[in-house]
Amino acid sequence: MSAQHLFYLERAAEARATADAATLDNVRDRWLRSEASWIEMAVRSERSETMRAKLIAEKAAERAMLQATSQAEASPDTEAKEFAGL
Repeated sequence: MSAQHLFYLERAAEARATADAATLDNVRDRWLRSEASWIEMAVRSERSETMRAKLIAEKAAERAMLQATSQAEASPDTEAKEFAGL
């Protein structure tokens, strides 16, 4: 979890605690809406982190495959020499 994700969860917990301590219904409702918003931001943050990590892994795999392909194409002389027994 990132610091941003943890920050959102901490703010949600604070909003819940404040809502629980509120004596007025409208104040409690406002803090509960705040909690819901913080939780939604935490979910979005986590989803973004997951997608970012997936994209980074995919790009690394693609880069490795391209590098392996270019190395194989760059050394046909080596294969020809091995085939010729040299």
